[in-house]
Amino acid sequence: MPEASFFTDMLQSITDHGRQLLFSGPRNTQAAAKADLHTLCEMLLSSRGEASGMALAAEILDRWEALDSDGAQAFLQMLHERFGPDVSKLDQAIERYRTDKSSTAVIALHQAAEPRRQELLRRLNHAPNGTAKLVRMRQQLLASEDRSEAYRALDADFTHLFGSWFNRGFLTLRPIDWSTPANILEKIIKYEAVHEIASWEELRRRLAPADRRCFAFFHPRLADEPLVFVEVALTRSVPKAIADVLDEGREQINADEATTAVFYSISNCQDGLRGISFGNFLIKQVVEDLRKDLPGLKNFVTLSPVPGFARWLAKAGAAGADSVLSEAARKTLALLHDPNWPDSEKGAAEMERLLLPLAARYFLTERTPEGRPVDPVARFHLGNGARLERVNFLGDRSPKAMQQAHGLMVNYLYKLDDIVANHEALAQRGEVIASPAVKSLLSQKDESRRGGNGQQGSRAFVQLMNSTLGGGRK
Repeated sequence: MPEASFFTDMLQSITDHGRQLLFSGPRNTQAAAKADLHTLCEMLLSSRGEASGMALAAEILDRWEALDSDGAQAFLQMLHERFGPDVSKLDQAIERYRTDKSSTAVIALHQAAEPRRQELLRRLNHAPNGTAKLVRMRQQLLASEDRSEAYRALDADFTHLFGSWFNRGFLTLRPIDWSTPANILEKIIKYEAVHEIASWEELRRRLAPADRRCFAFFHPRLADEPLVFVEVALTRSVPKAIADVLDEGREQINADEATTAVFYSISNCQDGLRGISFGNFLIKQVVEDLRKDLPGLKNFVTLSPVPGFARWLAKAGAAGADSVLSEAARKTLALLHDPNWPDSEKGAAEMERLLLPLAARYFLTERTPEGRPVDPVARFHLGNGARLERVNFLGDRSPKAMQQAHGLMVNYLYKLDDIVANHEALAQRGEVIASPAVKSLLSQKDESRRGGNGQQGSRAFVQLMNSTLGGGRK
């Protein structure tokens, strides 16, 4: 990105010149050496010159980067304690607003209520690589064990500013393929958070074939740092297992033969941008681009992990009056302690009969205290207007998936005509839109509570699945 490189070089030149003006000469050098970070931050807020402001911002961030963990924590605490709102101005603005409801009074109240550190962070952002350093600063904040009022207030400031700086209008969507520069491909390997990429050859298998796609969002101030990326498989059917997508010996097809685009991995790359939503924009943009390039695509689905299921099941299965599970069901679940249970035909059949209805309950009826779906991946896709299409037993047998979800995976369907209605159903009524196949699990007799033989119900569910998705086809 030559434009970004030119802009970065220009900022660095201005900053270097400003530093010469600020810190050259014995008096200025001595004063700069004695100034602590608090003093430098006050100087930055009072600075009026652009070059001197950039120089001060660079000096502060350079010193921050040199701090040890205790020093960095003290710096964050200082931002909270010494750069909050001007209390006297805020009191005056409140008193004025009590008697004057004009727009001028409202603006004055808004300006007085804004913490001084927000303007400080804006000015720090002017330094060369300032955006990247502030993202790392928030990453450091999120990694701390502190969850005090100071933590929440400071994180709210970062979130507010990053929400503007990383607005969708500033992001660019770029395809990632085998010809992408190696420094970016290395980051794809590093940041892959769903299905580990163990080697360059494995990365090649995900990017090079004609039936594979990858897209990432980038920001102009983080030129070669992907913010979030999605891996896409172009297929003839809706896959039930990740092996169908990633198996080295799978059948490859031409892109124009595909009827289905499968989003099988979405990875956020910057921990410091946690909570700043990019994935919803990414999926919608990729769907639009794929539809233009490949008009034969009819289905847009995910093959998604269920990272919270095992944790929820362990809690739900605890003995007690509120237990979701019967004693017989808890005994069946004891099979999960045997790592070889999926290889036992009888054990796997018993587990499937038990886990699938519980998974339906987990998705369709369980809620957080805020009334949202309990699974984080479900919250993302359902909140974006997808439909819960299918629950896949032993869809992923990797150690990570077995630990987090006992191997379960799910398909979410993005049907463009229904996205808005599905989103509104969840947002307004708390209703999870699901396929008849998934809903049928809840309508079966509760095997988890009575512990009876539910093989007939399980077979009926499989038959319904096959009729709904055509045995994996749409």
